Amino acid sequence: MNPMAMMRRLVRPLESRKVRVAVATVLAAYAAEYGLAWSEELVLTVVSVGIALILGIAHEDAGKAGKLS
Repeated sequence: MNPMAMMRRLVRPLESRKVRVAVATVLAAYAAEYGLAWSEELVLTVVSVGIALILGIAHEDAGKAGKLS
């Protein structure tokens, strides 16, 4: 497999909104753990909003799939 094909394969999941939100949520949690002076409540809020966004996007995607049938 050539390097460009491997790179496309690694980057392709980032086209998904759910994956981008998950990555941003995990990065925020790790940044708070290893450097940012965030309170525990703020980290919990960021993670909760990330989870809510992922569930909302999944619900939206399920609605689109239901309309096509």
